[in-house]
Amino acid sequence: MGPLPQRGVQVNFLSQAATFLTSGAHWSGSNGIPALLLSQVKLSVVAVVCATLAGVGLGCLLGHTGRGSFAVLNAANAARAIPSFALIILLAIQPPIARLQESGFVAASIAMFALAVPPILTNTYIGVREVAPEIRSAALAMGMKPGQLLWRVELPLARPLILAGARTAAVEVVATATLAAYVGYPDLGTYIFTGLAVNSNVETFSGAFLVAVVALVVDSLMAAAGRALTPAGLRSAGTHKGTPALRYRALGRIPVVRAQGGTSKPA
Repeated sequence: MGPLPQRGVQVNFLSQAATFLTSGAHWSGSNGIPALLLSQVKLSVVAVVCATLAGVGLGCLLGHTGRGSFAVLNAANAARAIPSFALIILLAIQPPIARLQESGFVAASIAMFALAVPPILTNTYIGVREVAPEIRSAALAMGMKPGQLLWRVELPLARPLILAGARTAAVEVVATATLAAYVGYPDLGTYIFTGLAVNSNVETFSGAFLVAVVALVVDSLMAAAGRALTPAGLRSAGTHKGTPALRYRALGRIPVVRAQGGTSKPA
């Protein structure tokens, strides 16, 4: 008889969560699910797009020239140790940001940008740097200049790794952007923090469930985009399939770059 009451409590809890998620009151207004979802998508898109521009640009430069990679990449990876929650709060209380009308959005955008840059930067660097030497030699023998070599040979071959890094960054940002609600930016994290404040497990669970669903959708969309944007020749040949960046992406880790440009496992 013991498990039956417990099962009844669980069913009742899930029923309340379903009622919360399907209630018309939560699908309209500034605190409705569509409005909060749009705010979260806006924050995530801004952070990931800016991180992609910075990460791909710097990664191409480092990978093509090989100069400064040790300091820049290891500094970027070390920055991942800074908790995003702490960084958002530290940014939000800075007077120049706190005085802004959308201080929460600015603070969260900077923190999410810092979170998204390392996987994109590292994957871009490795993708460009690990292009086979014979391919580079053949391109140069055809009369290509260094800039043409980067844009017409190295970048296309590095595209699968760049897209993998962008996918990792996008999922991390979408899932972590909920912390912005703590500094006054309304997104799906609003339900989580409000539920914790009023001791409503149903609201907290509903907010967390929505965030999980959004993260899974983003991951699926980025995976589909990666397959669509990867040239058929690279997909069929399996280029870069065994490279460190993809192996570390599957483990949720980022390789540490040695001074000579190789990679090593993190301690």
